[in-house]
Amino acid sequence: MAFHLLPIQAFMALVAGARPLLDLTDVPPLVAASSAAMEMKSAPIDPDWILSGTPEARIAEHSHSADKAAMTALWDCTAGAFRWHFAWDETVMILEGEVEVTDESGVTRVLKPGDIAYFAGNTWATWKIDTYVRKIAFLRRPFPLPLALALKAKGKLNRLTARLTKRPLRSAL
Repeated sequence: MAFHLLPIQAFMALVAGARPLLDLTDVPPLVAASSAAMEMKSAPIDPDWILSGTPEARIAEHSHSADKAAMTALWDCTAGAFRWHFAWDETVMILEGEVEVTDESGVTRVLKPGDIAYFAGNTWATWKIDTYVRKIAFLRRPFPLPLALALKAKGKLNRLTARLTKRPLRSAL
C-alpha cells in the first residue's frame, strides 16, 4: 500500500483489497427450514415499552451471517400495544395476522399477510396487535458511520472510474 495516500484513500485501498477476516465455513451456503418446524422461544417485550394488554412475543432464529451482522428470524406476538426499538435495520413480511404500526413521525400503516415493511435501525415504532401477528424478519446491523461513509465513497469512486474507463461496474463491496 502506498503511504503517500491521504488517510481516506489509504483506507479505501485497504478495503478494496481486503480479505475476509472471518472463516466463512462456519455458515452453510444454504439454510432451509419449514417455518412450522422452527422452535419458537419466548422473547419478552420490555415491560416499560408495553402500552396496553399483555403481549407475549416469541422468536425462532432461522439463520445468520458468518460475521453476525445479518440474521433471519420468525417472530410472533399476541394481542397488545407496545413501543418497539429497532436497534438494527429490519425488513419484515407479515405471514399471519395483522398489526397497526405507527412510526416516530406519526405515520400509521396496517400490515397484513403478504405486506412488506422496512424499519430503519435506531428508530422506534408503536405496534398495536388486536389478536396475533407472525412475521419473518430480515435484520442487518448498520455499519458504523465512518465505515458506511467510506463504503459509500468507494461505491461512488467505482461508478466514476467505470464511467471514465467504460468498464463494467462491479459491486461497491
